[in-house]
Amino acid sequence: QVQLVESGGGLVQPGGSLRLSCAASGFTFNMYVMSWYRQAPGKERELVAYISSAGGSRNYANSVKDRFTISRDNAKNTVYLQMNSLKPEDTAVYYCNAQSPKYAYWGQGTQVTVSS
Repeated sequence: QVQLVESGGGLVQPGGSLRLSCAASGFTFNMYVMSWYRQAPGKERELVAYISSAGGSRNYANSVKDRFTISRDNAKNTVYLQMNSLKPEDTAVYYCNAQSPKYAYWGQGTQVTVSS
């Protein structure tokens, strides 16, 4: 059974930091590109960052570049999103995604709220 379980969300003040984790099981983790998406109320889901299967390639949305860092630990079947200098506009539900040429899996999401 495939599972992607996100954790680490919460309420943080502007300028603060959070680290999201996504624990994967039920598939061959190190063969999948892993991504973080987010969806704010009333907006479409958008790609935040992705990392290649071996971790050698990463890419970020312009809105989070230089503030967020995606990483993965293939020994632990986990992908992370370190979020620094958070802004109110980063408020959203953050989703973990696993992608291969044939399959795509999603987590249930974790809420991140940036507010004073």
